Amino acid sequence: MAQNKKQTTHKIKIKKGDLVKVIAGNSKGVQGKVLQVLVDADRAIVEGANIVKKHTKPSAANPSGGIVEKEAAIHISNLALIDPKSGETTRVGRRVGESGKIVRYAKKSGEEIK
Repeated sequence: MAQNKKQTTHKIKIKKGDLVKVIAGNSKGVQGKVLQVLVDADRAIVEGANIVKKHTKPSAANPSGGIVEKEAAIHISNLALIDPKSGETTRVGRRVGESGKIVRYAKKSGEEIK
């Protein structure tokens, strides 16, 4: 059976390395860096947020096995980017920068997001 992949029609405004705040769910209020963005699933893995316990078998990498705590993916809609200038949550816009390339900017302060 072929697995159906959902087609994303919108632009994901959060990228790897961004500082975000979780605005909904069990990890609400947690701030962390985005470790990975799963574009197909509209999800992201955030450092220190949505921690789950995973039971692992003993292997060469983990000889003792046992229960490992790791970050699970969170839906993009439950994340808000943190404004680099003020430290508050903000929405993300896109505009043409000085170099002619499209850059992301924080809507609250107008600051460009690196």
